[in-house]
Amino acid sequence: MGKQRTFQEYRTIDLTIFGVILAVCEFLTVKAANSWFPAQPYTVSIVAAVTTVVYMRWGWWGMFHAFLGGTVFCAASGAQLFSYFIYCIGNLFSCLAVPVLLKVGKENARTGWFGMAFPILVLILMQGGRAVVAMVMGASPAAALGFFTTDSISMLFTIVVIWIASRLDGIYEDQKHYWRHVLLTIAKDWRLSNPTVGRFSDLMTAMGGTTVLTKCRKCSVQKASCLTDV
Repeated sequence: MGKQRTFQEYRTIDLTIFGVILAVCEFLTVKAANSWFPAQPYTVSIVAAVTTVVYMRWGWWGMFHAFLGGTVFCAASGAQLFSYFIYCIGNLFSCLAVPVLLKVGKENARTGWFGMAFPILVLILMQGGRAVVAMVMGASPAAALGFFTTDSISMLFTIVVIWIASRLDGIYEDQKHYWRHVLLTIAKDWRLSNPTVGRFSDLMTAMGGTTVLTKCRKCSVQKASCLTDV
């Protein structure tokens, strides 16, 4: 019998996987860029791309990945301690994009024009955050401007990654919405007359799978349309 997995457990696993992907890819990308183009004044980073995806999937939880990305970037670059403050704290400014995302609506953003504007906003906020922190720590405005000009390749890279992710089912999508859609599709395929017939864990077990739903604290019923127990 398959193990019933709660939505919180699924979220933890998902955030961990994206954290590992970010750490490994960012480390390799920075090392490769520094090795191949050591004299070029440009930086290449996937932090904004991965953080954007996590913001779309889980909202504010993406702040952990923004902070992690700054840490990995500095470690891979062999940066000094003050750079860790600039990149780690500066990257957290990207969370200011989350209220905008929630205001627009994740599904509207994902399927509309804002879906591609959102990653640009995330990256610009990261760049602006680094510039602000750098100036607070004594950098000149001209030096702070460099956080924007040297990140142009990362901007292009971020747009390409999000464009690809938006075309993959369930990747660039709010996970509550995605799993509600999946479970309703399962119910339809089984020709159920409505999405609340018995326990969905029984349905998933009968199909040889597991469920990411747990019993809702508010309605005490397990059903496809209820994802409030998060």
